[in-house]
Amino acid sequence: MALSPDELERYARHIVMPEVGGPGQAKLINAKVLVIGAGGLGAPALLYLAAAGIGTIGICDNDTVSLSNLQRQVVHTTAAVGEFKTKSAKATLQAINPHPKIIEHRLRLDASNALDIIQQYDIVADGCDNFPTRFLVSDACYFARKPLVSAAVGQFDGQISTFKPYEKAPSGEPWPTYRCFIGELPERGLFPACEEVGILGALPGIVGSMQAMEVIKEILGIGDSLTGRLVMYDALATRFYETKLSWNPDNPLTGRKPTIFSL
Repeated sequence: MALSPDELERYARHIVMPEVGGPGQAKLINAKVLVIGAGGLGAPALLYLAAAGIGTIGICDNDTVSLSNLQRQVVHTTAAVGEFKTKSAKATLQAINPHPKIIEHRLRLDASNALDIIQQYDIVADGCDNFPTRFLVSDACYFARKPLVSAAVGQFDGQISTFKPYEKAPSGEPWPTYRCFIGELPERGLFPACEEVGILGALPGIVGSMQAMEVIKEILGIGDSLTGRLVMYDALATRFYETKLSWNPDNPLTGRKPTIFSL
């Protein structure tokens, strides 16, 4: 595809890179990315995906902007307090880059709609703030055969991984799912929300930006994928740690004796 003069200038720093170039930028422009959650993680991810020229960006969130969000959810402004986050985020992204098509999914994902929505996109970035949704998104991405870049943050730490369990690892086993990583759905209240314990605002900015980077790498097919790896960030120590994630043959989704066949 031919880039317009505006796009050639806008994406000039991408185009001069051998790993991206004109063909790579065309891949980004043709890509469809769904970002789940327009909060602390979704905000920076959305900003960088739009700036990078992702052609279609879906935003899934049913919440409204509150003043306490603004300490970390940098896609929203003070003037947007009270607005739906999808509307606020869309306005900001269009102000940064008018080229991407921004689609609002002003709803909460559940078993009745997750698969239909996720199937519309090429890749999913999950920045939601609760375990039930993370499990639902992971399962839906497996059934839809879509790559999932999943991230989470605590008070001073974050983690990120990419899941492609519908593909085989070099060992011949499936790549791990989110269920291989977490196991059973944690009891409600086991991990307090940031409303209860707080969070440093810059932390989700770092991890959310990493999400955007991993999404872009997957689209371009460059670098080392985070599939099968979990990267953890300790903000207080300023250290990154990595561990391998393995397929669990007993997990109920992709194990040897699966018991989950739909959402």
